[in-house]
Amino acid sequence: MKVPAIALILATVASAADFAIPPLKYSHRTLGNGLEIYTIEDHASPTTAVSVWYHVGSKDDPAGRSGFAHLFEHMMFKGTKNMAPETLDRFTEDVGGENNAYTADDVTVYHEVVPSNHLERILWAEAERMASLIVDDKNFRSEREVVKQEYLQTVEAAPYGRFEEDVQKKSFTTHPYKRTTIGSIPDLNAATIDDVRQFHRTFYRPDNATLIVVGDFDPQQLDGWIDRYFTAIAQPVEPVPRVAAKEPPRTKAQRITTRDAAVPLPAFAVTFLAPDLRSGDALALEVAVAILAGGESSRLHHTLVYEKQLAQSVEGDAGLREDLGLIVFKVVLASGHAVKEVEQACLAELERIAAAPPTEAELATAKNRLLTADLHARETNEGKAGALGNAAVLLRDAARVDADLARLQAVTAEQVNAALKTILTESNRLVIEVLPDANPKGKR
Repeated sequence: MKVPAIALILATVASAADFAIPPLKYSHRTLGNGLEIYTIEDHASPTTAVSVWYHVGSKDDPAGRSGFAHLFEHMMFKGTKNMAPETLDRFTEDVGGENNAYTADDVTVYHEVVPSNHLERILWAEAERMASLIVDDKNFRSEREVVKQEYLQTVEAAPYGRFEEDVQKKSFTTHPYKRTTIGSIPDLNAATIDDVRQFHRTFYRPDNATLIVVGDFDPQQLDGWIDRYFTAIAQPVEPVPRVAAKEPPRTKAQRITTRDAAVPLPAFAVTFLAPDLRSGDALALEVAVAILAGGESSRLHHTLVYEKQLAQSVEGDAGLREDLGLIVFKVVLASGHAVKEVEQACLAELERIAAAPPTEAELATAKNRLLTADLHARETNEGKAGALGNAAVLLRDAARVDADLARLQAVTAEQVNAALKTILTESNRLVIEVLPDANPKGKR
């Protein structure tokens, strides 16, 4: 297997702080209709990556319509006034490129990579999708069935699918982050074609979108194409609705126990509410989760899987979202052990890192791991576009695409410890456990 060049470089330095990272040189402008545009000119390969970030995600699903933003993402690949269904596939795949999209809690992102001589028609196609999407009943019902099948495969058919769903749904009490991106079958069944059209009018508009173009292009020519295809798209008078709900702080330790005939071994998740991704503690929390559960050298994996052989697997996630975060540690038990036994060992490690700073060796390993992932992604035009979009849309400051890498390198052991002391508290802890159920008809 080929080792990424950046990984080899980082492996030779004493710590991540010793590595100088060249900045991404981007340009920015805003059209009169509110469309934000960021570009990075790079002629290293004759390809160009295009992405359109819409500031709408599953947290913006209409009431009683969980999974709707994701369903709508599917609908965006159907026809427009001037573009037949599946045209985008022909524009990309037939010339050796690719296209795809994803829906998250806070954003929906459409992205393409094509040979640079095909850039203009990709811009035209994205403007078409923004301005004149056509949704008919046949396509709507077809795509709704596709999403329902996806739910059945990823949630119902997966051994720990319902457990994974519970981790998000039950970790929030008020904020719409408690709605999973995939949604539910009843809510998907309740969606109507009128809902789809209203959603498009509400959120798919130039002042709620960010266009990012990275790669091989002539800047003057690119500006001309963008002006030609996007400036005529009208900006609605009504403001974009935003989620106002606030998640109340947790006040006491909580436990939720479920039973599921699909799980082969008991599992549990420990979740903690955390600050949003723009918080001053965000990077320290990412480093902390990497120290605790970032690979085989992490504390939880070493203690629970390797040393004590209490667990089959350990995962950690610094799920820092736009409105607030959720730190999650998930553990699948090894055969023959009880949840309480393994949970106590897990909590002991969490208490240890909250009580004293990590070692400098642990800190360097975690930061190198995070930097390697970030910089490896930036070796492609699509990766650069993704990093820039995350900074511009979610962090609300494009300059953080570079500044946060420098801040990550500068994170100290004391900052990690200070951030965790306020998060990994007993009153902020929720444990969700799932136990095998011998009765397939038993209640979850």
